[in-house]
Amino acid sequence: MIDQASLSFLVAVIFFALVFEVSNGFNDAANAIATVVSTRVMSPLTAVLMAAAMNFIGAISGTAVAKAVGKGVVDPEAVTLVTVAGGVLAAAIWVFSASKLGLPVSGSHSLISGVAGAGIAHGGWSVLQSAGIRKILMGLSFSPILGFLFGFVCMLAIYWGFRKATPTLVTNIFSRLQVLTAAAMAFSHGSNDAQKTMGIITLALAVHYEWAARGIPFEIPLWVILVSGTVMGFGTYLGGRKVIRTLGVRIVKMRPPHGFAAEIAAASVIEMASRTGVPVSTTHVITSSILGMGSTRRLSAVRWGVAEEIVMAWFLTFPVVGLLGACLYWVLSLFT
Repeated sequence: MIDQASLSFLVAVIFFALVFEVSNGFNDAANAIATVVSTRVMSPLTAVLMAAAMNFIGAISGTAVAKAVGKGVVDPEAVTLVTVAGGVLAAAIWVFSASKLGLPVSGSHSLISGVAGAGIAHGGWSVLQSAGIRKILMGLSFSPILGFLFGFVCMLAIYWGFRKATPTLVTNIFSRLQVLTAAAMAFSHGSNDAQKTMGIITLALAVHYEWAARGIPFEIPLWVILVSGTVMGFGTYLGGRKVIRTLGVRIVKMRPPHGFAAEIAAASVIEMASRTGVPVSTTHVITSSILGMGSTRRLSAVRWGVAEEIVMAWFLTFPVVGLLGACLYWVLSLFT
C-alpha cells in the first residue's frame, strides 16, 4: 500500500530540485553568453534563446555527472527525503539570492554543500561519501586553474597566429567563430550543471523507493533527464542581466577574439570533466578563463576587485549553504 503522505513529500522534493534547476539556469545564463553579448556579436535575447536550446541538448547528452552527484555526496541508504529536501532548498535560496545581487556564485558548490550540511545534521559525518566528495572537490578545485591556463594559452595562440592580420579581418573572423564557441559553452554547461539536479532527483527516488535494499541499480530515469534538461533551458531563458553584466563587462573589456579564447577554453575544460563524470563549477571555469585571457594583455586590464568579490562569494558558499541546509533539515523535520 502506497503511503500517500510520503509520496506527496517525494513530489515536493522533486519540485524543490526543479526550482533549484531554474535558479541554476537563471544564474548561470551568463556563463554561456556573457562574452558573446559583451562583444556585441549577438543580442542578449538571441544569445539567451541559443543558450537555452544548447543547455537542453547538453543536458540529455550523458549521465556520468548525475551519478557522481547522486551517489557521491551522501550515502543513499543513510539519509531521508527530508535530508535531500533541506539541502536542495538551501542551494536554491542561495543561488536565487546571489542572482538578485548580481553575483555569479557556483550552483555546484551550493547543491553539494547544502546536501552535505543536511546529511550531517541527519546522521553525522558518517553519512558523507568521502571518496565521492574528494573527487568532487578535486574537480571544483582544479577546474578554475585549468580554465585560467587554457584561457591564457588560447589568447596567446590567437595573438601569435593573427599577429600580421588587420584588426578588421580578426574581428570579422572571430565574430563568426564566437557564435560557435558560445553554443559550445552552453552545451557544456548543460552537460555538467543540469546533470547535478538529475542526480539529486534520482537520489530522492532511490531513498523513497529503497532501491539499494531492493537491488535496483542507481540509474538516471529517462523522464528525469528530459524534465531536468527542459527546466534548465527555461531557467537559462529567463536569464540574469545583472550577472551577464558582471561577467561580460565588469571583469575585463572584451572584443570577439577575447570572447572566443575565454569560451573555447572554458567549454573544453567543462566538457572534459563531464565526460569523465566530474562535477565542476561552470561559473568558476568561465570566470577563470576570462581572467586568464585578460591577463595576456596586461594585469591591469583585469578588474581584480570585481574578481575578488566573486571569489569571496565562492568561499562563503560552503559554510553558509551547509549551515542553511542543516537548519532547513531541522525545520522540515518538525513537520514530517
